[in-house]
Amino acid sequence: MIVAMLHCIIELEGVSSLKEKRRVVNSLKQRLRSKFYLSAAEVDLQNSLTFMELGVACVTNSRSHGEGVMQKVILFLEDAAPGRIHHIQTHVEEYGS
Repeated sequence: MIVAMLHCIIELEGVSSLKEKRRVVNSLKQRLRSKFYLSAAEVDLQNSLTFMELGVACVTNSRSHGEGVMQKVILFLEDAAPGRIHHIQTHVEEYGS
């Protein structure tokens, strides 16, 4: 089993309340889930109005497929993120034999 993961920090622009931030974050997570069939969650910075920290994971049977999905997610985020991406990191891990 292969798990491909992505971690990023996005600076949000024009968000004036936590309620508005939740709407923006939930919209992005839902778009990622429906487009790529993966898991997405806000993993930290929940109380920050200016930043969101996003974690994305995909389980697959092929390292190259997992890496390819994460590259497509990066391109999607660069185009669709509701602000400037400050940090993005991917990792692929193999579990089992």
